[in-house]
Amino acid sequence: MSAVSSTLDGAGLLAAYRPGASSVFASPRGTLLAEGARAVATTVPEAESLLRAGARIVLGAAPFTLNSPAHPARLVVPVNLRRAEAVGARAAAPAARPVVPAIPDDAYLAAVARAVADIGAGAYTKVVLARTLRIAAPGFDPAPVVRALAAAGSYTFGVDLGAGRTLLGASPELLVSRFGRTVSANPLAGSIPRSLDPAEDARRAAALLASAKDLREHAFASEAVAEGLRPFCRDLRVPSEPALTATPTMWHLGSRITGEIADPGVSALALAAALHPTPAVCGTPPAAARRAIAELETFDRGFFAGMVGWTSADGDGEWAVTIRCATAGPDGLDVYAGAGIVSGSDPQAELAETNAKLGTMLSALGVTDVA
Repeated sequence: MSAVSSTLDGAGLLAAYRPGASSVFASPRGTLLAEGARAVATTVPEAESLLRAGARIVLGAAPFTLNSPAHPARLVVPVNLRRAEAVGARAAAPAARPVVPAIPDDAYLAAVARAVADIGAGAYTKVVLARTLRIAAPGFDPAPVVRALAAAGSYTFGVDLGAGRTLLGASPELLVSRFGRTVSANPLAGSIPRSLDPAEDARRAAALLASAKDLREHAFASEAVAEGLRPFCRDLRVPSEPALTATPTMWHLGSRITGEIADPGVSALALAAALHPTPAVCGTPPAAARRAIAELETFDRGFFAGMVGWTSADGDGEWAVTIRCATAGPDGLDVYAGAGIVSGSDPQAELAETNAKLGTMLSALGVTDVA
């Protein structure tokens, strides 16, 4: 396998991306274009074995349910890898575009109400409930949408899933990265839709920072990630309070957690597998939240709420949480969004939150109305 610094810049590598023949992953640290597939791993242990056997890098995605024969990952050792700088500045404010209309979903409202009742009865503390939309689009080409998404999130991806399918999206959430001895994570939990009106947008941001319900939801995720990293790290630094993270459609509460890895033999992929799924996409306690998701959601998440990224042979790498995403095939695509349900959650507010999160993909797709 060759791994070269490309003569193209980050935007050029995005332009060179060809669904079905390559995969792309762009982050604030740089852009990777993986061409061809020398080997494919369907589980995290298989991918780690490939790295130990001499592969210089694995790149791809793993599903919400890890290491299950029923839910294979797509982690590729490419034939050729090209690297370039980051794509460029990310948008920090909503663009002037048509507002995606609310998407009625009585089943989702009922599921949220049921979850709130279960939480009140002590069945679990938090659960993340997701929705999906099916968009018919014969002959759909993911490439221009991936390029459009590059301004929508810190981690842009277009991953070949095989059989004519592509995972594409723009995630704002870093699950974990490892570069040398430095480990970083940035769990996001607690959200509010943004407004095109600057004064109202500022009011919403302030309200999120003061929201007891959202601060409680964020604490579940931040504490779980810190506990997950603690066995692997020394000198772990966890913010005492979350900060605001902006995307074009959402304000989020985020906590940048950093530390120094104790054992350099533990790779970024191993760290990601140890943390996944966090309460930000599953809930807490994890086993009870998984049971609730299986009971209350009406679809298979597949790669949604999984992890996407790369790890090299030296253990460095970065993995994002697979949100603000879609899976696409020749006849169309499925778009996903979820919301964290805790005590005090309001079903209508959670529905509005998922509508706003769906807006990232729908805007990139040019969809301004949904039948």
